[in-house]
Amino acid sequence: MMPGIFARTYAARFPGELFARIRDDGFSSVQFNLSSAGLAPLPAELPDGIGESIAQGAAAAGLTICALSGTYNMAHPDAAQRRSDRRGFANVLRAAHAMNVKLVTLCTGSRDAANMWRAHADNASPAAWSALREELDFAVPAAHALGIRLGIEPEPGNVIANAVLARKVLDEVGSKTIGIVLDAANLLPPELHARQNEVVAEATALLADDLLLVHAKDVDHTGANVPAGKGAVDLPSFVSRVRDVGYDGPLVGHNFDEADAPYVASYLTSLIAEYAS
Repeated sequence: MMPGIFARTYAARFPGELFARIRDDGFSSVQFNLSSAGLAPLPAELPDGIGESIAQGAAAAGLTICALSGTYNMAHPDAAQRRSDRRGFANVLRAAHAMNVKLVTLCTGSRDAANMWRAHADNASPAAWSALREELDFAVPAAHALGIRLGIEPEPGNVIANAVLARKVLDEVGSKTIGIVLDAANLLPPELHARQNEVVAEATALLADDLLLVHAKDVDHTGANVPAGKGAVDLPSFVSRVRDVGYDGPLVGHNFDEADAPYVASYLTSLIAEYAS
């Protein structure tokens, strides 16, 4: 395992000091977002050579880019909006291919048209599932053609809200092009904190063979984001469990202030040394 971070944690952009700051704070892996290179996260156009340039910048700093964000609302109630977003997603795939990044991360989305992270009563509807499946039927072959895998992350406010639904969609799609980004905090709305060992055990058992990336977000007892190790999530137990099912990739922290990055790097490094050796 290695400590990682979201590039968009930092105010710095590429080209510039971004990768040096990530390295100097103690991380060795980074989940990149094209917004960290001054582009839209789903760019309508992809400048020539940008992917290669980003990859070279990361390598020069001694960093591995473990994933590129391709997030869009795959369950948006407006089919025209979803079709429009596909162009930008295709450019993310092109960028990942140029960067030699083998994983693009997804959001399964919400029927809330204004906020793809916010729960909606229709997220469990057949229409929401159908919309998501249509987007995956587009995204999976497009990624496969470029040798890229897609990671979907169970999120309480999304159509794929938990590990059981994640298992269901993986089985329905039936392609190893798609797998899972697992974050314990996203399995644990506040009402489940007291049962987190049970919830995490179920998730790792259901999804063990399909883990592509592991996140280490932390939240307090109200669900508010805090730096890793300062909240209610039992991250040591989580890291131990993903290690026990065979995961040995990056452990990516996110959703904290840039000023907390050195502390998070140190905390994740200590977790990896203690539980993933």
